[in-house]
Amino acid sequence: MTPWEAVAVLAAGIAAGGINAVVGSGSLITFPTMVAVGLPPIVANVSNNVGLVPGSLTGAIGYRAELEGQRGRLVRLGVASTVGALVGSVLLLFLPAETFDVVVPVLIGLACVLVVFQPRLNRWLAARREHARPHGGPLLWIGVLAAGVYGGYFGAAQGVLLIGLLGSFLDDGLQRVNAAKNVLSLLVNGTAALLFIGVSLLSARNVVDWGAVALVAVGASIGGFLGAKVGRRLPAPVLRGFIVCIGVVAIVKLVYG
Repeated sequence: MTPWEAVAVLAAGIAAGGINAVVGSGSLITFPTMVAVGLPPIVANVSNNVGLVPGSLTGAIGYRAELEGQRGRLVRLGVASTVGALVGSVLLLFLPAETFDVVVPVLIGLACVLVVFQPRLNRWLAARREHARPHGGPLLWIGVLAAGVYGGYFGAAQGVLLIGLLGSFLDDGLQRVNAAKNVLSLLVNGTAALLFIGVSLLSARNVVDWGAVALVAVGASIGGFLGAKVGRRLPAPVLRGFIVCIGVVAIVKLVYG
């Protein structure tokens, strides 16, 4: 990696950390950047996942005031996120690489659609919130499990999925829902990262680029802290437009090389 490529990955990490704390689609910044600097898609995906864990942590800490009183639901839903992340990360490691190459452009496209339509989704959720249960019920648990599988396998816009699920089934404000989303995303990323690191250390299969991980980790830690502090002031349409443009570039890069 050249010095300028390293700067690009670091900057992408900062942007992703901030975006993940507020919106939840930062991987649409870091993953394409890693692919652009020459990392194979699976290595880029795994390294991105491991590197974003510190940013997820700082984002969750930044929302600690909104987490008060949510311990019970987060323990319950955290089990679903952890199990789902294990399933998704195992699928990533053991399915053929060709499957990833085919599936990921579709997942990125889905993530972009979710980012674009998130405002409408939030309005729809607000209309349903009066019928929500305090802890979401079994349907929310299953939905969080599925989001964990998605996050363990790829992860871009898993935060948007989680906000949609939590906002639909919980009787709570959007900021508290976002705080819960940050914790569940941290569990998904952390669980998958531990599995990926273990595979790299205990087997001959190296799926982690530690240089890229370090750059993303430093950047995401800074971005996660800043995103939790000032991210709500960013113009949402501009941010969404930027994310979608990055996603389209990633699709073109993956499909056409």
